Amino acid sequence: MHRTLMRGAAAGLALAATAAVAAPAPASAASYGGRCGSGYGVVNQAAVPGGTVFLTYNDANGQNCVVTVRDRTGSAISMDAALKTSDGTSWQTDAGQWQTYAGPVYVSAAGQCVDWGGAIQNEWVVRTGTNCS
Repeated sequence: MHRTLMRGAAAGLALAATAAVAAPAPASAASYGGRCGSGYGVVNQAAVPGGTVFLTYNDANGQNCVVTVRDRTGSAISMDAALKTSDGTSWQTDAGQWQTYAGPVYVSAAGQCVDWGGAIQNEWVVRTGTNCS
C-alpha cells in the first residue's frame, strides 16, 4: 500500500492545538472496510466533516489501529489519522494528501487507554482517554 507511518513533533503539536477546538460533526456515510487488516474490529468511531475516523482493536495482538475515511472518494485532499496511548507517548500519524483514507496507524495498547483522532481538510476530531482495557 501507499501508506506510510509518519512521526513528528509538528504533527503532535498541531494535533494537540486542535484537540481543544474539535467539535462534533454530522453523521457520515463512510465505512471502515477492513482497512486495518485481518483481526481488527471497530470499537469506536467519530464523525468528522467529510467522513469518519474509525478506532479498531485486534484481540490477538493487543494493537489498536486508526483510519480516517472519506464519505466519497475524489481528488487527493489533506487528511490525517492519529493514535497514541494515553500515558504521554508520542502521536503516531499518517498525514498527507489522500483520495480515500488516511492510515492505518497502529499502536500496541493492551490494557491501556488510547487517544485517537483524524482530520479531513484540517477539520479535526479527537477523543482522549478512551477504550481502556
